[in-house]
Amino acid sequence: MNSLHTIPRKDGFRLWSEHDWHSGSWMLWPERQDNWRMGAKFAQKAFAEIANTIAGFEPITVCVSASQFENARNQLSENVRVIEMSSQEAFMRDVAPTFLTNGSEIRGIDWTFNGYGGLLEGLYFPWNLDDQIAMKVCELIGIRRYKVHEFVFEGCAFRYDGEGTIVVTEECLLSEGRNPSLSKEDMESTLKEYLGIDKVIWLKRGLYMDEGKGHIDNLFCFVKPGESLLSWTDDETHPQYEIVHEALEILGNEEDASGRKITIHKMPLPKPIVITREEAEGIDKNAFSISRREGDRLVGSYLNFYLPNGGLIYPVFDEETDIAAEELLKEFFPHRKLVGIDAHEVFLGGGGIHSIVSAQPGIQRGLL
Repeated sequence: MNSLHTIPRKDGFRLWSEHDWHSGSWMLWPERQDNWRMGAKFAQKAFAEIANTIAGFEPITVCVSASQFENARNQLSENVRVIEMSSQEAFMRDVAPTFLTNGSEIRGIDWTFNGYGGLLEGLYFPWNLDDQIAMKVCELIGIRRYKVHEFVFEGCAFRYDGEGTIVVTEECLLSEGRNPSLSKEDMESTLKEYLGIDKVIWLKRGLYMDEGKGHIDNLFCFVKPGESLLSWTDDETHPQYEIVHEALEILGNEEDASGRKITIHKMPLPKPIVITREEAEGIDKNAFSISRREGDRLVGSYLNFYLPNGGLIYPVFDEETDIAAEELLKEFFPHRKLVGIDAHEVFLGGGGIHSIVSAQPGIQRGLL
Protein backbone atom coordinates (compact mmCIF):
# COMPACT_ATOMS: atom_id res chain seq x y z
CA MET A 1 0.00 0.00 0.00
CA ASN A 2 3.10 2.25 -0.18
CA SER A 3 2.35 3.84 3.20
CA LEU A 4 5.04 5.90 4.93
CA HIS A 5 5.72 6.02 8.66
CA THR A 6 7.90 9.12 8.67
CA ILE A 7 7.08 12.84 9.07
CA PRO A 8 6.66 14.95 5.91
CA ARG A 9 8.57 17.97 7.22
CA LYS A 10 11.55 15.79 8.10
CA ASP A 11 11.32 14.19 4.65
CA GLY A 12 11.49 17.63 3.02
CA PHE A 13 7.85 17.72 1.90
CA ARG A 14 5.42 20.60 2.34
CA LEU A 15 1.96 21.73 1.36
CA TRP A 16 1.59 23.13 -2.13
CA SER A 17 -0.64 26.01 -3.23
CA GLU A 18 -3.69 25.27 -5.37
CA HIS A 19 -2.89 28.54 -7.18
CA ASP A 20 0.09 26.71 -8.72
CA TRP A 21 -0.03 24.58 -11.88
CA HIS A 22 -2.16 21.42 -11.70
CA SER A 23 -1.59 18.11 -13.40
CA GLY A 24 -5.32 17.55 -13.05
CA SER A 25 -8.44 17.51 -10.91
CA TRP A 26 -10.55 14.90 -9.12
CA MET A 27 -14.28 14.74 -8.42
CA LEU A 28 -16.83 12.26 -7.07
CA TRP A 29 -20.28 11.67 -8.59
CA PRO A 30 -23.33 12.48 -6.40
CA GLU A 31 -26.02 9.87 -5.88
CA ARG A 32 -27.17 9.90 -2.23
CA GLN A 33 -30.93 10.27 -2.43
CA ASP A 34 -31.14 11.36 1.21
CA ASN A 35 -28.92 14.37 0.47
CA TRP A 36 -29.42 15.22 -3.21
CA ARG A 37 -33.02 15.76 -4.26
CA MET A 38 -34.95 13.80 -6.87
CA GLY A 39 -32.51 10.91 -6.97
CA ALA A 40 -29.59 13.35 -7.31
CA LYS A 41 -30.56 14.10 -10.92
CA PHE A 42 -30.39 17.89 -10.50
CA ALA A 43 -27.09 17.63 -8.62
CA GLN A 44 -25.64 15.32 -11.26
CA LYS A 45 -26.46 17.88 -13.95
CA ALA A 46 -24.63 20.58 -11.94
CA PHE A 47 -21.64 18.33 -11.23
CA ALA A 48 -21.43 17.41 -14.92
CA GLU A 49 -21.43 21.07 -15.95
CA ILE A 50 -18.63 21.82 -13.48
CA ALA A 51 -16.55 18.80 -14.57
CA ASN A 52 -17.05 19.55 -18.26
CA THR A 53 -16.00 23.16 -17.67
CA ILE A 54 -12.87 22.12 -15.78
CA ALA A 55 -11.99 19.78 -18.66
CA GLY A 56 -11.58 22.85 -20.86
CA PHE A 57 -8.69 23.95 -18.62
CA GLU A 58 -7.01 20.77 -17.36
CA PRO A 59 -7.39 16.97 -17.17
CA ILE A 60 -10.09 15.80 -14.79
CA THR A 61 -11.13 12.44 -13.38
CA VAL A 62 -14.63 11.77 -12.04
CA CYS A 63 -14.97 8.76 -9.74
CA VAL A 64 -18.31 6.96 -10.00
CA SER A 65 -19.97 3.95 -8.41
CA ALA A 66 -20.62 0.91 -10.59
CA SER A 67 -24.37 1.53 -10.62
CA GLN A 68 -23.94 5.11 -11.83
CA PHE A 69 -21.05 4.58 -14.24
CA GLU A 70 -23.03 4.55 -17.48
CA ASN A 71 -25.20 7.46 -16.41
CA ALA A 72 -22.16 9.59 -15.54
CA ARG A 73 -20.23 8.58 -18.65
CA ASN A 74 -23.11 9.74 -20.82
CA GLN A 75 -23.41 13.12 -19.06
CA LEU A 76 -19.70 13.91 -19.02
CA SER A 77 -17.74 15.06 -22.05
CA GLU A 78 -15.30 12.74 -23.81
CA ASN A 79 -12.27 14.53 -22.37
CA VAL A 80 -13.39 13.78 -18.79
CA ARG A 81 -11.93 10.52 -17.52
CA VAL A 82 -14.50 8.41 -15.65
CA ILE A 83 -13.36 5.59 -13.38
CA GLU A 84 -15.23 3.27 -11.06
CA MET A 85 -14.71 3.98 -7.36
CA SER A 86 -17.06 3.37 -4.44
CA SER A 87 -17.97 6.29 -2.18
CA GLN A 88 -20.75 7.41 0.12
CA GLU A 89 -20.79 11.13 -0.63
CA ALA A 90 -19.48 13.50 -3.30
CA PHE A 91 -17.27 16.07 -1.55
CA MET A 92 -13.94 15.06 -3.03
CA ARG A 93 -11.93 17.90 -1.50
CA ASP A 94 -12.75 16.64 1.98
CA VAL A 95 -11.75 13.02 1.38
CA ALA A 96 -8.99 13.29 -1.24
CA PRO A 97 -5.35 13.18 -0.18
CA THR A 98 -3.77 16.46 0.87
CA PHE A 99 -0.94 16.71 -1.64
CA LEU A 100 2.60 17.63 -0.63
CA THR A 101 5.72 18.31 -2.71
CA ASN A 102 9.48 18.60 -2.33
CA GLY A 103 9.80 20.30 -5.71
CA SER A 104 10.36 17.15 -7.76
CA GLU A 105 8.00 14.57 -6.24
CA ILE A 106 4.50 14.60 -4.81
CA ARG A 107 3.11 12.62 -1.90
CA GLY A 108 -0.28 12.53 -0.21
CA ILE A 109 -1.59 12.75 3.34
CA ASP A 110 -4.39 10.33 4.15
CA TRP A 111 -6.18 11.94 7.09
CA THR A 112 -8.92 10.20 9.04
CA PHE A 113 -12.42 11.03 7.80
CA ASN A 114 -15.54 10.42 9.91
CA GLY A 115 -18.43 12.07 8.09
CA TYR A 116 -17.89 15.52 9.68
CA GLY A 117 -18.21 14.47 13.27
CA GLY A 118 -18.70 10.74 13.58
CA LEU A 119 -21.63 9.23 15.42
CA LEU A 120 -21.81 12.22 17.76
CA GLU A 121 -22.44 15.03 15.26
CA GLY A 122 -21.67 13.70 11.79
CA LEU A 123 -23.81 14.37 8.72
CA TYR A 124 -24.23 10.78 7.60
CA PHE A 125 -23.35 7.16 8.32
CA PRO A 126 -21.52 5.05 7.27
CA TRP A 127 -18.42 6.85 5.94
CA ASN A 128 -15.97 3.96 5.65
CA LEU A 129 -15.82 4.09 1.84
CA ASP A 130 -15.13 7.82 1.89
CA ASP A 131 -12.29 7.22 4.35
CA GLN A 132 -10.67 4.99 1.69
CA ILE A 133 -10.72 7.57 -1.12
CA ALA A 134 -7.37 9.20 -0.27
CA MET A 135 -5.61 5.83 -0.28
CA LYS A 136 -7.21 4.84 -3.59
CA VAL A 137 -6.28 8.10 -5.30
CA CYS A 138 -2.67 7.82 -4.12
CA GLU A 139 -2.45 4.27 -5.44
CA LEU A 140 -4.07 5.18 -8.76
CA ILE A 141 -1.51 7.89 -9.49
CA GLY A 142 1.38 5.94 -7.99
CA ILE A 143 2.49 8.18 -5.14
CA ARG A 144 3.46 7.41 -1.57
CA ARG A 145 1.19 8.46 1.28
CA TYR A 146 1.31 9.34 4.95
CA LYS A 147 -1.59 7.76 6.87
CA VAL A 148 -2.54 9.90 9.86
CA HIS A 149 -4.54 7.87 12.37
CA GLU A 150 -6.83 9.50 14.91
CA PHE A 151 -6.62 12.97 13.40
CA VAL A 152 -9.82 13.98 11.62
CA PHE A 153 -9.23 16.66 9.01
CA GLU A 154 -10.86 17.66 5.74
CA GLY A 155 -9.69 19.57 2.70
CA CYS A 156 -12.30 22.31 3.16
CA ALA A 157 -11.06 22.91 6.71
CA PHE A 158 -8.04 25.04 5.77
CA ARG A 159 -6.85 27.75 3.41
CA TYR A 160 -3.15 28.08 2.49
CA ASP A 161 -1.21 31.15 1.37
CA GLY A 162 1.58 29.22 -0.42
CA GLU A 163 4.27 30.54 1.91
CA GLY A 164 3.83 28.75 5.22
CA THR A 165 0.52 30.01 6.64
CA ILE A 166 -2.82 28.24 6.92
CA VAL A 167 -6.09 29.54 8.34
CA VAL A 168 -8.51 27.20 10.15
CA THR A 169 -11.41 27.48 12.60
CA GLU A 170 -11.75 26.27 16.17
CA GLU A 171 -15.36 25.30 15.47
CA CYS A 172 -14.17 22.70 12.97
CA LEU A 173 -10.92 21.28 14.32
CA LEU A 174 -11.90 21.41 17.97
CA SER A 175 -15.38 19.99 17.47
CA GLU A 176 -16.23 17.20 19.89
CA GLY A 177 -17.07 14.76 17.13
CA ARG A 178 -13.75 15.12 15.31
CA ASN A 179 -10.78 15.31 17.67
CA PRO A 180 -12.00 15.23 21.28
CA SER A 181 -8.77 13.85 22.72
CA LEU A 182 -6.46 16.40 21.05
CA SER A 183 -5.68 19.86 22.38
CA LYS A 184 -5.36 22.91 20.20
CA GLU A 185 -1.59 22.77 20.72
CA ASP A 186 -1.49 19.09 19.71
CA MET A 187 -3.34 19.83 16.50
CA GLU A 188 -1.21 22.82 15.61
CA SER A 189 1.96 20.80 16.11
CA THR A 190 0.65 17.96 13.92
CA LEU A 191 -0.41 20.37 11.18
CA LYS A 192 3.00 22.03 11.13
CA GLU A 193 4.85 18.70 10.98
CA TYR A 194 2.63 17.10 8.35
CA LEU A 195 1.96 20.13 6.16
CA GLY A 196 5.42 21.63 6.48
CA ILE A 197 3.99 25.01 7.47
CA ASP A 198 5.10 27.55 10.07
CA LYS A 199 1.96 29.43 11.11
CA VAL A 200 -1.61 28.43 11.94
CA ILE A 201 -4.14 31.25 12.27
CA TRP A 202 -7.25 30.23 14.20
CA LEU A 203 -10.59 31.87 13.53
CA LYS A 204 -13.41 31.09 15.96
CA ARG A 205 -16.01 29.71 13.55
CA GLY A 206 -17.11 29.27 9.97
CA LEU A 207 -20.26 30.69 8.45
CA TYR A 208 -23.62 30.11 10.12
CA MET A 209 -25.29 26.85 9.00
CA ASP A 210 -22.17 25.59 7.23
CA GLU A 211 -22.81 21.86 7.25
CA GLY A 212 -19.07 21.18 7.43
CA LYS A 213 -19.33 22.61 10.95
CA GLY A 214 -16.77 25.36 10.72
CA HIS A 215 -15.20 24.84 7.30
CA ILE A 216 -13.12 27.86 6.32
CA ASP A 217 -13.59 27.78 2.56
CA ASN A 218 -16.91 29.64 2.52
CA LEU A 219 -15.57 32.34 4.83
CA PHE A 220 -12.01 33.16 3.78
CA CYS A 221 -9.37 32.59 1.13
CA PHE A 222 -5.95 33.88 0.13
CA VAL A 223 -5.61 35.50 -3.28
CA LYS A 224 -1.82 35.56 -2.86
CA PRO A 225 0.59 35.60 0.09
CA GLY A 226 -0.29 38.50 2.37
CA GLU A 227 -3.58 39.27 0.63
CA SER A 228 -7.00 37.72 1.14
CA LEU A 229 -10.75 37.82 0.58
CA LEU A 230 -13.24 37.62 3.45
CA SER A 231 -16.96 36.98 3.00
CA TRP A 232 -18.73 40.12 4.16
CA THR A 233 -21.97 41.89 5.00
CA ASP A 234 -22.72 45.21 6.70
CA ASP A 235 -26.34 44.18 7.22
CA GLU A 236 -26.78 43.64 10.95
CA THR A 237 -29.81 41.43 10.28
CA HIS A 238 -27.82 39.07 8.05
CA PRO A 239 -27.22 35.71 9.79
CA GLN A 240 -23.50 35.93 8.99
CA TYR A 241 -22.96 39.48 10.32
CA GLU A 242 -21.41 38.62 13.70
CA ILE A 243 -19.24 35.86 12.25
CA VAL A 244 -17.59 37.88 9.49
CA HIS A 245 -16.97 40.87 11.78
CA GLU A 246 -15.43 38.57 14.39
CA ALA A 247 -13.18 37.04 11.71
CA LEU A 248 -12.06 40.48 10.51
CA GLU A 249 -11.06 41.48 14.03
CA ILE A 250 -9.01 38.32 14.56
CA LEU A 251 -7.29 38.52 11.18
CA GLY A 252 -6.51 42.20 11.73
CA ASN A 253 -4.47 41.29 14.80
CA GLU A 254 -2.52 38.46 13.15
CA GLU A 255 0.64 38.21 11.06
CA ASP A 256 1.47 35.48 8.57
CA ALA A 257 4.49 33.20 8.69
CA SER A 258 6.61 35.90 7.06
CA GLY A 259 5.63 38.53 9.64
CA ARG A 260 3.30 40.41 7.29
CA LYS A 261 -0.07 41.87 8.20
CA ILE A 262 -2.66 40.26 5.95
CA THR A 263 -4.49 42.68 3.66
CA ILE A 264 -8.18 41.81 3.73
CA HIS A 265 -10.63 42.61 0.95
CA LYS A 266 -14.37 42.14 1.48
CA MET A 267 -16.38 39.82 -0.77
CA PRO A 268 -20.13 40.45 -0.51
CA LEU A 269 -22.25 37.55 0.62
CA PRO A 270 -25.30 36.59 -1.43
CA LYS A 271 -28.71 36.49 0.17
CA PRO A 272 -29.20 33.42 2.37
CA ILE A 273 -30.23 30.29 0.50
CA VAL A 274 -33.50 28.88 1.82
CA ILE A 275 -34.74 25.38 1.01
CA THR A 276 -38.11 25.43 -0.72
CA ARG A 277 -40.94 22.98 -0.08
CA GLU A 278 -40.40 21.34 -3.45
CA GLU A 279 -36.69 20.87 -2.74
CA ALA A 280 -37.30 19.48 0.75
CA GLU A 281 -39.96 17.03 -0.46
CA GLY A 282 -37.62 15.69 -3.14
CA ILE A 283 -35.12 14.32 -0.60
CA ASP A 284 -35.41 10.81 0.82
CA LYS A 285 -35.75 10.50 4.60
CA ASN A 286 -33.02 8.54 6.32
CA ALA A 287 -32.33 8.13 10.03
CA PHE A 288 -28.56 8.28 9.41
CA SER A 289 -28.40 11.59 7.52
CA ILE A 290 -29.31 15.17 8.39
CA SER A 291 -32.81 16.32 7.69
CA ARG A 292 -33.60 19.01 5.12
CA ARG A 293 -36.79 20.95 5.75
CA GLU A 294 -38.61 23.77 4.04
CA GLY A 295 -37.25 27.09 5.24
CA ASP A 296 -33.87 25.75 6.40
CA ARG A 297 -30.96 28.04 5.58
CA LEU A 298 -27.92 26.87 3.66
CA VAL A 299 -24.60 28.59 3.16
CA GLY A 300 -23.86 30.39 -0.09
CA SER A 301 -20.50 32.03 -0.77
CA TYR A 302 -18.62 33.36 -3.77
CA LEU A 303 -15.38 32.21 -2.13
CA ASN A 304 -16.33 28.59 -2.75
CA PHE A 305 -14.65 28.75 -6.17
CA TYR A 306 -12.14 26.52 -7.98
CA LEU A 307 -8.91 27.49 -9.76
CA PRO A 308 -8.15 25.19 -12.71
CA ASN A 309 -5.11 26.04 -14.82
CA GLY A 310 -5.71 29.50 -16.28
CA GLY A 311 -9.30 29.67 -15.05
CA LEU A 312 -11.56 30.47 -12.13
CA ILE A 313 -14.93 28.72 -11.81
CA TYR A 314 -17.20 30.44 -9.31
CA PRO A 315 -20.84 30.17 -8.20
CA VAL A 316 -23.45 32.67 -9.30
CA PHE A 317 -26.72 33.30 -7.50
CA ASP A 318 -28.65 35.37 -10.07
CA GLU A 319 -28.67 38.60 -8.11
CA GLU A 320 -26.98 42.00 -7.87
CA THR A 321 -24.10 40.71 -5.77
CA ASP A 322 -23.00 38.54 -8.71
CA ILE A 323 -21.77 41.69 -10.46
CA ALA A 324 -19.73 42.89 -7.49
CA ALA A 325 -18.29 39.41 -6.98
CA GLU A 326 -17.22 39.14 -10.61
CA GLU A 327 -15.54 42.56 -10.49
CA LEU A 328 -13.54 41.59 -7.40
CA LEU A 329 -12.50 38.24 -8.84
CA LYS A 330 -11.37 39.93 -12.06
CA GLU A 331 -9.35 42.41 -10.04
CA PHE A 332 -7.49 39.78 -8.02
CA PHE A 333 -7.21 37.13 -10.72
CA PRO A 334 -6.65 39.22 -13.87
CA HIS A 335 -4.86 36.50 -15.82
CA ARG A 336 -7.52 33.84 -15.34
CA LYS A 337 -10.60 33.23 -17.44
CA LEU A 338 -13.68 33.54 -15.21
CA VAL A 339 -16.61 31.18 -15.61
CA GLY A 340 -19.73 31.64 -13.47
CA ILE A 341 -21.89 28.56 -12.88
CA ASP A 342 -25.23 28.22 -11.15
CA ALA A 343 -24.24 25.88 -8.32
CA HIS A 344 -27.53 26.12 -6.39
CA GLU A 345 -28.00 22.34 -6.43
CA VAL A 346 -24.50 21.84 -5.02
CA PHE A 347 -25.15 24.24 -2.16
CA LEU A 348 -28.45 22.46 -1.47
CA GLY A 349 -26.38 19.35 -0.78
CA GLY A 350 -24.19 21.19 1.71
CA GLY A 351 -21.20 22.27 -0.36
CA GLY A 352 -19.96 24.43 -3.21
CA ILE A 353 -17.69 24.28 -6.25
CA HIS A 354 -14.49 24.34 -4.17
CA SER A 355 -15.92 21.60 -1.94
CA ILE A 356 -16.43 19.06 -4.71
CA VAL A 357 -13.12 19.35 -6.59
CA SER A 358 -9.60 18.45 -5.50
CA ALA A 359 -6.52 19.59 -7.41
CA GLN A 360 -3.42 17.49 -8.03
CA PRO A 361 -0.04 19.27 -8.20
CA GLY A 362 1.66 19.65 -11.55
CA ILE A 363 5.08 18.40 -10.50
CA GLN A 364 4.87 15.01 -12.18
CA ARG A 365 3.38 15.65 -15.61
CA GLY A 366 1.49 12.81 -17.24
CA LEU A 367 0.15 11.19 -14.07
CA LEU A 368 -3.39 11.80 -15.21
